[in-house]
Amino acid sequence: MHVLTWNLFHGRAVPEINHSLLDEFTDMITSWPWDVALLQEVPPWWPGPLARAAGAEQRAVLTSRNALLPVRRWIAERRPDLSKSNGGGSNAILVRGAGITAHATHRLRFRPERRYVHAVRLGDGTWMGNIHAQANPKPLARADMAAAGVALARWAGDAPALLGGDANVDDPVVAGFDDIGGHRIDRFLVRGGLQAVAPPRTLPHDGLSDHEPVLVQLRTS
Repeated sequence: MHVLTWNLFHGRAVPEINHSLLDEFTDMITSWPWDVALLQEVPPWWPGPLARAAGAEQRAVLTSRNALLPVRRWIAERRPDLSKSNGGGSNAILVRGAGITAHATHRLRFRPERRYVHAVRLGDGTWMGNIHAQANPKPLARADMAAAGVALARWAGDAPALLGGDANVDDPVVAGFDDIGGHRIDRFLVRGGLQAVAPPRTLPHDGLSDHEPVLVQLRTS
C-alpha cells in the first residue's frame, strides 16, 4: 500500500500564481501512484473534485477560518495569495480501491486555530489518520500529535493504524506509534504491525505548495 501526505498550502504556489490552481493540483495528485492520500490545508471546495478526478472516495473535515465561506472562496479562486489561509481550510483523506468503511473525527483544539484529527477505516480494517497540528508555539503542536494518537488508537483498537500529515515538528512523539520518517515536519507514524518497505520519498511538484509531497510504501508484518 502506498500512502501520500501533502499540505496543499491553501491551493497556492511558490512563487505565487494569481488564479485558482485546482486543475494543476488535480493533475499532479492524480498522476501519483498512491492508494491513500492524506491532504492538509485544502480549500474546502476541493476534496470532491480531487477525489472524482483520482477515482477515489473522500472524507474531509473543516478546520479554521470558514465563516462566510462563499466570500472567502470568491477571493481565493481569483487571488489565492491575497486570501492565503483566510480562503478557508479543511483536511481531506482520499482512498483508491480499498474503500472506506468508517470515518471518525476528533477536535484537538478550538484556539488559536481549530485543529482536528480525522481517520478512515479501510476495507481490510486498517485505519488511516490525517492531522495538521497547530504550528506555534511548538508545545501545542506536540500536544496535538499526542492527543491525535490517543484518538486514533481508540478508534482502531487492535487494528493496524497510520497517523500522517503535517506535524509542525520534525520529531513528533506519539505514544504507541513509531515514527517511520517523512520530510521535515511532514511525517508518518505507525502501529499494529505496519512497516515501511523503504524510507519515505518526496515527489516533484513544480512549485505547487510550500511543502514537499511525501510518499511511503507500507506492508503489514
